[in-house]
Amino acid sequence: MSTPHNPLGDRQISRKSLLKAAALAGAVPVLIGGGTALARDTAAAGGNTAPLTPDCHDGDAPTGAQIEGPYFKPGSPLRTNLVTPGTQGTPLTVSGYVFGRNCVPIAGALLDFWQADVNGNYDNSGYTFRGHQFSDANGAYSLGTIIPGLYPGRTRHIHVKVQAPGQSILTTQLYFPNEPRNATDSIFDPALVMTVRQVGNGSQASFDFVLNVNGTPKPSTSPTGNSPSPSASSSPGGTTTWQAGTSYKVGDQVTYNGVTYVCIQAHTAFAGWEPPNVPALWSRR
Repeated sequence: MSTPHNPLGDRQISRKSLLKAAALAGAVPVLIGGGTALARDTAAAGGNTAPLTPDCHDGDAPTGAQIEGPYFKPGSPLRTNLVTPGTQGTPLTVSGYVFGRNCVPIAGALLDFWQADVNGNYDNSGYTFRGHQFSDANGAYSLGTIIPGLYPGRTRHIHVKVQAPGQSILTTQLYFPNEPRNATDSIFDPALVMTVRQVGNGSQASFDFVLNVNGTPKPSTSPTGNSPSPSASSSPGGTTTWQAGTSYKVGDQVTYNGVTYVCIQAHTAFAGWEPPNVPALWSRR
């Protein structure tokens, strides 16, 4: 008896793929301008994709970390589109999902992106091509930007910090396929290559992050920069002074430089994200 034809060949359908398909069935908007790009979409790259972040079967390695580099700047604005009127460069949309290692999507994950402009320059005085956002209730994110330019010693890349609520921060970089400098960049990692396809006069890319945490069921609401300040509660450790390394929950109240703030997104604090620098995490009272 012949075996029925399997259009996926030897590819297995992962739990993560099924979860993404279920999210898409609910019309999750993950691409600016319409359409949907899933990570590991072989059709998006002509069927020749590099192996990306491992499927999040229990026990698999999470997305790899990379160096922060010299151009990170705290306090980026809350936005999903880094393109402004007059921006030069090839339009690019990057979209995907944030998962825990147990394949559960992570809602409310903080993603902070920064990159070079079309000429390979970083804006160190302002916030051009810098911005942070939160994954939605299905763990999805979407970023509107441009393809970054090159600068000496590096291949094309986009920096990102990803943090599940109340967990440690993943700092990493996303890369482009078929770039000549991929072969000479000393820190290039093929596991961090995005799936990229050309659409019209721009490109669409996709990448899924797998964090080294267990995902939790989606909350009733997703955090936004416009959320009302919750009622104040006792600060961790009985102190009202903000401290790096402390895990804060929604409603915790701290003081920093004599100013009082209320936590509006659970997180673990670290140097560089003091309350005045991250309005997405702290609301001034």
